[in-house]
Amino acid sequence: MLPKITVAALGAALFLSACGTAGPGQPTGPAPQTPSSQSPPTAPARHRPLHPLPVAPGAGRLPQTMARPSADGRAFHAMVTDLWLAVRAGRPSYGRQAFFPVGAYKQVKAIVNPALDWRNRLWGDFVLDVRAAHALLGRHARTARLVRVIVDSPGVAWVGAGACYNRIGYWHVANSRVVYRLHGQLRSFGIASLISWRGVWYVVHFGGVVRGAVGMVDSPAVGTGSPGPQGGC
Repeated sequence: MLPKITVAALGAALFLSACGTAGPGQPTGPAPQTPSSQSPPTAPARHRPLHPLPVAPGAGRLPQTMARPSADGRAFHAMVTDLWLAVRAGRPSYGRQAFFPVGAYKQVKAIVNPALDWRNRLWGDFVLDVRAAHALLGRHARTARLVRVIVDSPGVAWVGAGACYNRIGYWHVANSRVVYRLHGQLRSFGIASLISWRGVWYVVHFGGVVRGAVGMVDSPAVGTGSPGPQGGC
């Protein structure tokens, strides 16, 4: 059985409305105080918008370790929260901290200008894929609720130096599943590829690995779905 993590509820909506305000009509209760003894009126409390959570700030500038990442704990919860927030809102920038850091990518890849490759290929694909996943949720995307993220922990493997143009290695896992509920129905889609930096999972390919310049959703399904084969670096 694949291990799973239940992510805490992310809130009633991306931007929550004001609460605690009185409706129209006459108030009920004790008679009002005289003006001289009344307290100043208090502005109604407002919920702040949800914001992305810091996953591992600055970690991309630090050297890699062989610490095996876990599908549990605060960093994993933050990564999942940011990815789901990006999808539900249709705002790829909300998932920036869930995405493999450019500083780490520059350390990993023995290629010409890895930062350019990160920006034009990896991040560019992620932007398209987040928008495609948001479109999958449809016009009621904000009512979708994250249930859990399933990670194929038995499928985790170390990708070493020399493979995939790497100068150093990382842990890799394919076929993770984002499980959510929409209109009372359990649904899911995949995360094509997660890789690690210093014991933390990050998204590196979201909708697909081998692809054109078009947004993709990895194996959307009703229910938890069954992951298809995925590979890549």
